[in-house]
Amino acid sequence: MKIVVAEKISSSAIEILREEKRWTVLTPDQLDGRLATEIADADALIVRSAVQADAKLLEHAQKLRVIGRAGVGVDNVDLEAATRRGIAVMNTPGANAVAVAEHTLAMALAMARHLCRADALMHAGKWEKKSLQGTELRGKTLGIVGLGRIGMEVARRARAFGMKVMAHDPFVLQEVAHQAEIELAALDRVLAAADYVTLHLALTPQSAGIINADTLSKMKKGARLINCARGELVDEAALAAALRSGHLAAAALDVFAEEPLKDSPLMSAPNLILTPHIGGSTHEAQEAVGVQIAVQVREFLRRGVMQNAVNVPSVSDEEYAELQPYMTLAERLGSFIAQAAEGGLEEIALQYSGPVASGKTPLVRNAAIAGVLNSVLAEKANLVNASAMAEERGIRVRETAKAKVSGGGAGSVITVSLKTREGEHEVKGTVLRGTSPRLLLVDGIDVEAPLERNLIYLRNRDVPGVIGKIGTILGEAKINIANFSLGRAEQAARAAHLSSSQPSGGTGGEAVCVVHVDSRVPDAVLQKLRAIPAITLARAIRLG
Repeated sequence: MKIVVAEKISSSAIEILREEKRWTVLTPDQLDGRLATEIADADALIVRSAVQADAKLLEHAQKLRVIGRAGVGVDNVDLEAATRRGIAVMNTPGANAVAVAEHTLAMALAMARHLCRADALMHAGKWEKKSLQGTELRGKTLGIVGLGRIGMEVARRARAFGMKVMAHDPFVLQEVAHQAEIELAALDRVLAAADYVTLHLALTPQSAGIINADTLSKMKKGARLINCARGELVDEAALAAALRSGHLAAAALDVFAEEPLKDSPLMSAPNLILTPHIGGSTHEAQEAVGVQIAVQVREFLRRGVMQNAVNVPSVSDEEYAELQPYMTLAERLGSFIAQAAEGGLEEIALQYSGPVASGKTPLVRNAAIAGVLNSVLAEKANLVNASAMAEERGIRVRETAKAKVSGGGAGSVITVSLKTREGEHEVKGTVLRGTSPRLLLVDGIDVEAPLERNLIYLRNRDVPGVIGKIGTILGEAKINIANFSLGRAEQAARAAHLSSSQPSGGTGGEAVCVVHVDSRVPDAVLQKLRAIPAITLARAIRLG
C-alpha cells in the first residue's frame, strides 16, 4: 500500500500509518511539488484544506481508493469526480468538537462582557468602566441550531454556565434531547426565544442562507448570533444590516462565505467579533483530527471499513462486522445472475428480508450492483461508484425490504432480480454459519449451493442419466467436484408426471444443477456439457 500525506498532520498520525511495515507513507516534505506524480500509484491520499483534490488531480490517480480529509468540510475535494472513480472520501467530524464548542462559548463571553472593546480601550490608554458594563450568561437562553457532536458539546458547557438550552434539529429524537436537558423546538420558536443563537449545521442546499433577513427579523431584539460552523449559512449583508439597525446587539463569526474575508459588508459592521476560522485550531484538536483520519484510512485499506465517509454510507466497526457477510452475499448473487442471464441489462431489483432489512442496505445494494456490473462491463465498479455507474447507463435500480422472511428458514435473505431485453431472472441467497454465502433459489427453483469461486450452472430436463453424464465429462477433464447441488421445478414436475405415462424415474420437467468445482472450466468442457441432449443451458460462473 502507498499513502500520500499531502499536508502536515500530527507525527502520531504518521506513526499509525507506518505501523504497517509493508506500507509506503510519503509526507509533505518528501513530495517536493510532485503530488500529481506520486498519487499515480497511491492507494490513499490524506489532505487538510489547502490541497485541491479536484478532477484534474484525480485524473493522475489510477489506483486511489480513498481520500481522507483531516477536518470536517470537504470543499477542497471534488466528490462527484471521486465517486465516479470509485474513490471513498472520508472526513473527521467530531474530532475537533470540543475545540469548536469552547470557541463558541468564548465568543458568547466576549460579547456578554465586551472583552474586545475593553481590550482596545485599555491599549488606547482609556479607563471606561461604565460603558463596559456587561451581562451574565446565567439565566439566559441559548438557541442551538444543529444538535450534532459540536452542538451537544456546546449544550453541556452552556448548562454549566446556568443557561437554558433550546435547539432545533429535525433529525434528533425527543428522548435524546430530553436526556441532555435540551428543549427541542421549531426554528422560528428557537429564534424568538433565544438570547444567544449559535449555528452548528452542515452546509446543504436546505441550510444555505438559513440566517437571512427574514429569520433575523424573527430573533428577539437585542439577541446575539454566533457562527462557528459554515460561512454560507449566513446572509452577510442581512446580518450587517441587522447590526447597524440595532435589532441584534452583537454577533461573532469565525467562518465566512469567502475566506479569507475581504470586501464584505461585515468589515464595517458594528458590535461584531471576527476570528479567522480558528474554532478548531487547537493543538489538541489538530492532533485528534490527524490521528482519527489516519485510523480511518488504515482500517479502510485493511478491512474496507468506511467510517465518516461522505460519498457512501458510513459504518461503525460493529455495523461492518454484521454487514460484511451480506455485502459479500449480495455481490456474489449479483455476479451469479449476471453471468447466468442473457440480453442487455435494463433493471436491477433487490429485496431484503429478515434482520438485514433494518441495516444499512445501501452498502448491500451497491455490493449487488457492483457484482452485476463487474460481470458485464470492463470498467470496475465498487461500493462507492456502483449506483452512479448504473445511473449513468440508464439501468434502473429498485429496492424493497421486509422485516420477516416468508416461509421461515434462514434468518436473512437477499433477492437479486435482473430484467434484461431477453427476460427476467432471479436469485435468492443467505449467509450460513455467519460467513458462508449460500444460494437458495434460481428462477423459482429451490437449489441450495455454496456461492464459491468456480461454479457450473446448468439447466436441464428432469430425466434420468443427466447427473452421471455430467460427472463423467468433468472426471475425464480432471475437474474435481467439490459440491453438486440439484433443484427441480416441483409443481411443473408433478403436473407433468400426473399427465404422462412415463416411469417415476424422470418427469421431463425443468431442473437446475449448480456444480462447485476446484478449477476453472474450459470452453471445451462446456461444449461437451451442452451436447448432452437433456441440457438446455451450461454456463461457467466465476465469483470473487
